Amino acid sequence: MKPIAVVILNWNGASLLQEYLPSVCRHTPVELADVIVADNGSTDASVEVLSREFPSVRTILFAENYGFAEGYNRAIEQLADYPYIVLLNSDVAVTEGWLQPLYDYAEAHNDVAAMQPKIRAYRDRESFEYAGAAGGYLDCNAYPYCRGRIFDTVERDNGQYDEVCDVAWASGAALFVRTDLYLKAGGLDARFFAHMEEIDLCWRLRLMGYRVVAVPQGVVYHYGGASLDSSSPRKLYLNYRNNLLMMYKNLPSDIRAWRIFRRQVYDGVSAVKYLLSGQWHFVKAVWDAHQDFAKMKKQYHTQPTENRLNDLPQGRVNIILDYFLRGKKRYTDIIK
Repeated sequence: MKPIAVVILNWNGASLLQEYLPSVCRHTPVELADVIVADNGSTDASVEVLSREFPSVRTILFAENYGFAEGYNRAIEQLADYPYIVLLNSDVAVTEGWLQPLYDYAEAHNDVAAMQPKIRAYRDRESFEYAGAAGGYLDCNAYPYCRGRIFDTVERDNGQYDEVCDVAWASGAALFVRTDLYLKAGGLDARFFAHMEEIDLCWRLRLMGYRVVAVPQGVVYHYGGASLDSSSPRKLYLNYRNNLLMMYKNLPSDIRAWRIFRRQVYDGVSAVKYLLSGQWHFVKAVWDAHQDFAKMKKQYHTQPTENRLNDLPQGRVNIILDYFLRGKKRYTDIIK
């Protein structure tokens, strides 16, 4: 049994498989990992492409589309014998040596549950990629940001974030995780449908007492936006709703109500901004997100006793004030 399963979840992504899977097969050491595609009931030529062009790739075929989170959960349940799993997006190209540094770090540090490599942009190879960059954090209001990306400001990679460091979350674009801990934590929350589910998982792993780490010695390139465009009201809705759900699930009860109220105030300001700019579809997305959060939070009945939102120094900043009022656009400026 090899130690790692690199799992790519696919749904009607035949063209993505043809473009990105060759690099995964070429640069993933055969002695270290198996490359596995879990197909979510595709109706295009995906299965045919896999059979014809990638005979060495193992496949898990589902009869229907279970979505991102549940699809991965079902696949990983079948792969429990692998000590490590890499959840790799279908629009990610990897580089030579991308996997070894993560494996070596995991083997040397039993207290680490999850990791990510450095993630650069596929369309601009010298810049970080929005969804993960060089490792992710949450500020005091649970807004996510990264080393190398604050809101829409994405930095060029000049080696400024090449040190291994603890982070609050690792990107789901290339998430290296211990299989037993993934399953023990309950995997990705399928109720999220999409967006924030890996941040929620990392939060739960940290509440279990484990670390999450960025290992930038491994490098991958992520296209991004293959599922939902950044200008999509649906994406905005999911991000707002799921962020509130994540806070509700993972904050202790003694601070949860105040933190969520404060976050809702910020979201309200955002909605007013959209209103003044005539973006009615975004206003509706924010409103719907808060309405559905109020309904969905009733599904969660346990709260932790420990606050892991602010235990890292990066979790004590307010990036709304820093970015929009103080003009701090880069990670290095904010953490000063």
